[in-house]
Amino acid sequence: MSYQDDDAEIIAAAREGFLEEASDMLRQFEQALLVMETDPKDTENLNAAFRAAHTIKGTAGLFGFTAVVSFTHNVESVMEALRSGQIAASENLTALLLQSRDQMGRLLDEVVSGAADPDVAATSQQLGADLAALLQPASASAAATPVNVTADRDSEVASANAVPADIEPVWHIALRFHVDALRNGLDPLAFIRYLGLVGELRDVRTWCEQVPELLELDAESCHLGFDLRLHTAAQRDTIASVFEFAESDCDIHILAPDASAADYLTMVEACNADDAGRERHRACLEGMGVNLADAPPDADAAATLAVAAQAGTSVATAPAAGPSHEPVEAVALERRETTERRAPDNGRRGTDARFIRVRADKLDRLIDLIGELVIASSGAQLAAQHERAPRVLEATLRIHDLVQEARDGALGLRMVPIGETFTRFQRVVRDVSKALGKDVELQITGGDTELDKSMVETIADPLMHLVRNSLDHGIEPAEERLRAGKPAQGRLALHAYHESGAIMIEVSDDGRGLNRDRILAKAIERGLVGADQHLNDNEIHQLICHPGFSTADQVTDISGRGVGMDVVKRNIEALRGQMLLASEMGHGTTTQIRLPLTLAIIDGFLCEVSGVHYVVPLEMVVECIETPIEYRTDPARVSGYFDLRGDVLPYLDLARYFGRASAHAGRRSLLLVRAGVSTIGLIVDRLEGEHQTVIKPLAPMFKDLPGIAGSTILGSGEVALILDVPALVNQCIRSSHQQRKQADGAYTRD
Repeated sequence: MSYQDDDAEIIAAAREGFLEEASDMLRQFEQALLVMETDPKDTENLNAAFRAAHTIKGTAGLFGFTAVVSFTHNVESVMEALRSGQIAASENLTALLLQSRDQMGRLLDEVVSGAADPDVAATSQQLGADLAALLQPASASAAATPVNVTADRDSEVASANAVPADIEPVWHIALRFHVDALRNGLDPLAFIRYLGLVGELRDVRTWCEQVPELLELDAESCHLGFDLRLHTAAQRDTIASVFEFAESDCDIHILAPDASAADYLTMVEACNADDAGRERHRACLEGMGVNLADAPPDADAAATLAVAAQAGTSVATAPAAGPSHEPVEAVALERRETTERRAPDNGRRGTDARFIRVRADKLDRLIDLIGELVIASSGAQLAAQHERAPRVLEATLRIHDLVQEARDGALGLRMVPIGETFTRFQRVVRDVSKALGKDVELQITGGDTELDKSMVETIADPLMHLVRNSLDHGIEPAEERLRAGKPAQGRLALHAYHESGAIMIEVSDDGRGLNRDRILAKAIERGLVGADQHLNDNEIHQLICHPGFSTADQVTDISGRGVGMDVVKRNIEALRGQMLLASEMGHGTTTQIRLPLTLAIIDGFLCEVSGVHYVVPLEMVVECIETPIEYRTDPARVSGYFDLRGDVLPYLDLARYFGRASAHAGRRSLLLVRAGVSTIGLIVDRLEGEHQTVIKPLAPMFKDLPGIAGSTILGSGEVALILDVPALVNQCIRSSHQQRKQADGAYTRD
């Protein structure tokens, strides 16, 4: 592999890292804007939004993504004006910044695809003009305000950064990169290229005097320096921000357009350790058009440098020293305070340093290996039991315990807090509620509850539909709420918690609730239920999950209650989850989603039916009992009812359900399982106890097999099928209802 290939791989990896970081920064930016809308005086939140925009712009500049840089620069300017108090936060400003956030996302999508869209460019131009218009009143106000001699020190520093109108705005920048700059991931050329976006580079001189002989040269060491002349109307802070990521890996000296010859000679003293180097540097400056003829004695320049060093700064960070400028000590103080203001951010980076990014495919491979290890451990334990070797059996049991710990640890690596998914809905609630003219408060609790990463990504779409449904058809307008004796502001709550080895997610609102009578009438009209059929509230609420079922008078572009609920339920059940609906007319609706902790390895309960092994998720197992007397008196029935300590529950004979004859003519067992609020009994031939189950997907031709959710491999090498308990529960209840209806009809005829 050539060096060019190595460089291409490094650049591609860095580019991918930038896109991941930019995605995180966009989320932080959006979150900060939403907080700003409710609390505009939160300065730390404003700083967080500014840092996010600045990081995106700065890193995009290093990679040469000019479209991202140009647009984000406008956003950054507005955020800086907000921080300084030049403009005030408002609802229109927040809306425009949120649109800008979406535009930044579209520009980053173009980076991923590599194709530029003219419509996106036009949107950037329009939004950029709108952002610039926000700054015009602030600029005019600043220009019309007379200078106040009692202004605070920040105003004095700002005036020191200003360039007199009669001087051409050409800044001088001297860069001296440290030897480890390349090892730390910096590209000197990228910073110079980015400067070209801030202004026009008039002259660039490269210093190569520190480059060693070829035999002593280390390709990973940096020995370069640069002197640049930059023509720009930007202020010192804007230029210095270009090098924010390189502050610890280079010496930076920035001199203003009105800097004196003494300032340049002081810079020469700081950049060179010997007389020969200083002489070459002075000659270079003169070649770049700098006039050093009116320089003061060297002693004065040396004294200026000593004062700066004592103050803990360098001339690089100070404005040009002259009769009308601040003393170096004041600039040093301002520099130290700037460093202190950045301290919390540095602490945050230190915390982030404890985390590393891992490719998702590598993590999935680890989970697969752990799964195979679980199967191999079960096989070893089974072999030890067969050989009846106590010492070997004891060793396999120890291995089994370690494998279980490794399994739990590996699965824990894929667990992520669901709070990040919840916070995405703050923007949705804001935009949709404003579009509908409603005032809605979003409450989030249990955001630290962890869920498998694969399920977090899949559950986002069903949650989105439920949230939009509640906003559109659940929560009433303010006038209707006031007439009903409710507060004008509606409430939408997202809640997550652990319960019995599962994750519970609740979406609730305090709106008008589901209209029970209207749902039942619509179901009878469509023939889903009979006019004389008696259903409880839960069964009636579940009717809205039938395909195409809706009671809305008109379907909006936001949602239609019922439309798409079948898709929501199907997606949740595809994750081996269940969805329950609870509603009270006039008081709101709660949708409860129950999901397993993981989709890779579960604790199961193993049983046998007609010579075939089946696994039931352990968290759904309630208890095991002997087959009821009712079944023994009529063993040919596939389903029916039995009495469990005074409760009448349905049962399902798995052997007859799957079309097989039972291998046990005598005593059989009843496995009680629960799915949601429903409990049924599954009749099996033999119970074999708990079993660590590595879930294997079914082949495509078997994926729609009713009652089967997947497969696993036992320690003996046999295949066991994983039962789809919610589907079996629904089938059992439907069959039992139908049999009861037929029995009632026969009784009536008799």
